[in-house]
Amino acid sequence: MATAEFDVTGIGNAIVDVIAHADDAFLTANGIEKGAMTLIDAARAEELYGRMGPGIEVSGGSAGNTMAGIASLGGRGAYIGKVHGDQLGQVFRHDIRAAGVHFETAAGHGGAPTARCLILVTPDAQRSMNTFLGACVELGPEDIDEALIANSQVTYLEGYLWDPPRAKEAFRKAASTAHGAGRKVSLSLSDSFCVHRHHAEFLDLVEGHVDILFANEHEITALYKTDRFEDALEAVKRLGKTAALTRSEKGAVIVSGGEVVEVPASPVARVVDTTGAGDLYAAGFLYGFTRGMAPAVCGRIGALAAAEIISHVGARPDVVLADLLKDAGVPA
Repeated sequence: MATAEFDVTGIGNAIVDVIAHADDAFLTANGIEKGAMTLIDAARAEELYGRMGPGIEVSGGSAGNTMAGIASLGGRGAYIGKVHGDQLGQVFRHDIRAAGVHFETAAGHGGAPTARCLILVTPDAQRSMNTFLGACVELGPEDIDEALIANSQVTYLEGYLWDPPRAKEAFRKAASTAHGAGRKVSLSLSDSFCVHRHHAEFLDLVEGHVDILFANEHEITALYKTDRFEDALEAVKRLGKTAALTRSEKGAVIVSGGEVVEVPASPVARVVDTTGAGDLYAAGFLYGFTRGMAPAVCGRIGALAAAEIISHVGARPDVVLADLLKDAGVPA
């Protein structure tokens, strides 16, 4: 097989996080539910964005976070996601490229604006989130760069993007292209609510189209409709594929060809924000996987990356993850 130019290409929701400080009076005046995540429409997003004070704008999204993690580890990552040709679309494009990720998906014009999550942080550190999905749900099969997919060791699919019908077509095209080129396909189940909404389709994806699966304990038990992690684990083992099943402070269980390895969680002095933990675990695991490392080593790199991300606010690394690996004595 020809050498791949990229280790991983991620496909997901391209979202810009807009983070600003506000007081409780601002939340009340604008009808914002404190501490909650609320889906909003375009008009509400524009209205609220115009009323927010000065803020930080940074590209986000689950698969985008994973690709930024792979780049920080020293890997070669690419990303496919839909933004509009507006100001926030330019922010997303600049940030993900500045992180070292290849991103060439054409911007939309005339349709929905770039997705954004408007985050208001009050003095008590509560984060109130208002999310408009916008242009990212317009991703379609025409946005899948077949040459890019064929030139990537792994194509990583974000389960959050499974809702829009055209995104499903895009996922299927990407998976077919990857397998046609002799490459691997990976899927993150993303959220147990996603699993419940698309149970039959996710089960079909996992059993028939995915080579590497990422799920936490809640997601994998939802997929196999059981209350017991052990039962879900047995079902995963029967697949004979690779899976990384994360269990928070209990660490992770790695399944590879029916063999099972338990990897402990990396120690964290203080958990500040768990946002992005699963995204960065996937980044670390796939970084190791694309270098032919043993499952236990892949799991350890994933644990190190996840531990770094939960030690601070935000879902992008605060340090160069490649340096973390060196300090931990993990081979690069």
